[in-house]
Amino acid sequence: MLPLVTVLTPTYNRMNELAELLESLSRQTYKRIQIVIVNDNGPSVAPVCALYPELDIRVVDMDRNVKHVRARNRGLQEAEGELIMPCDDDDLLVPTHIETMVRELGDYDLAYSDAEIVEFADDGGTRIPVSRLVFAYDYDPEAMRRFSTYVPSGSLYRKRLHEELGPFDEDVYHYWDWDFFLRVSERHRVKRVLTAGVLYAFAQSGTNLSGQLEDMRPYLDRLSEKHGLGHLPTKNFFLLLEEPDVKSRRADTTIVWDGIPFRSRLHAQRR
Repeated sequence: MLPLVTVLTPTYNRMNELAELLESLSRQTYKRIQIVIVNDNGPSVAPVCALYPELDIRVVDMDRNVKHVRARNRGLQEAEGELIMPCDDDDLLVPTHIETMVRELGDYDLAYSDAEIVEFADDGGTRIPVSRLVFAYDYDPEAMRRFSTYVPSGSLYRKRLHEELGPFDEDVYHYWDWDFFLRVSERHRVKRVLTAGVLYAFAQSGTNLSGQLEDMRPYLDRLSEKHGLGHLPTKNFFLLLEEPDVKSRRADTTIVWDGIPFRSRLHAQRR
């Protein structure tokens, strides 16, 4: 029997985006999927989930807002799959993504795919792409200690890793994914999948503020101390992509998204 994949998604007050994620999951060619949505004390997501009755969705409603890392850990408690796939509520997966990842995981413990970084604009409740940037870099374990090219959304790993490593580290907050990747790669087999099956939603206007970068500094220092990474810069993400060390790792990948928006049933219901 094919392994059960638990898609783990924290959410907070992003109904349109969540509906589009569920739309993308409803189109998956791989059907043995459990979806765990952790509603972090936002408005009820039940009406959105009800639009996709064919999906196996379990909703965890938090009685207070605990932020995304703790919400992910709460969701792990409900995961029944032997394989876990984290996915942010505003990211999207192409229809063949989960099938590809299960196949590519093979004997590895964690697999992550290339992605497209997409800036969206709203078109009457549906997001349409206004820019697309390929995010594909060679897997270099040592270089990953200086700049992580691990995209957690759409990655796939064995649930049993948590028995050894414990939950996601809430103390590093913004860098929970980098920390998890480093902890896994130190002891387990990791594979990069050369297909851009993840559409990573990214709004440049929301990430360039120096104040936000300063807020992230203590968590980056905590991550660095934990893993012995030395001093790491809190530069803007797109500036880091232009660093010579990062540019040298750029790699070819397979683009699979046709660029057509994922119009959800929520959007259709509102028309």
